[in-house]
Amino acid sequence: MNSVATNITRVSFVASDVVSEWRIERVHAVRGESLAAAAGLARVEGQAFSDAATAAAWTLHGVRSNERYLEREEKQRLASIQQGLGRPASNLGALIPIRKADAWWELPQDERRAVFEARSRHIAIGAQYLPAVARRLYHARDLGGLSTF
Repeated sequence: MNSVATNITRVSFVASDVVSEWRIERVHAVRGESLAAAAGLARVEGQAFSDAATAAAWTLHGVRSNERYLEREEKQRLASIQQGLGRPASNLGALIPIRKADAWWELPQDERRAVFEARSRHIAIGAQYLPAVARRLYHARDLGGLSTF
């Protein structure tokens, strides 16, 4: 494994009947198959993926990645006002696992950017909720069959 790959932060979200880092209030699928109900969610970050306990309702794996559709000014503005996870006052969260169709990835980068911001205004809308909402992006597209993320 090369040095770049070893510096990647990996994350495992492990849901179970035990409330740990976060309590799960509800699981709701907007489209497609839903994740199984569980009581709690643990986020395990490190140099390796967590081996999910046998009691896990589900486990999602991903890697911390670059924000693929931000322009420099947007990135600087978001970084200047957002705060990280794990703050004592942060007691609510939302995990939004999204699986995009192959057709999405077949679009050129500029077309994906146009859908993401120019049409949906995703970045501008999300920025309205900072710093109250901490955000962190994980990707699993290139992990192969390792994850359902």
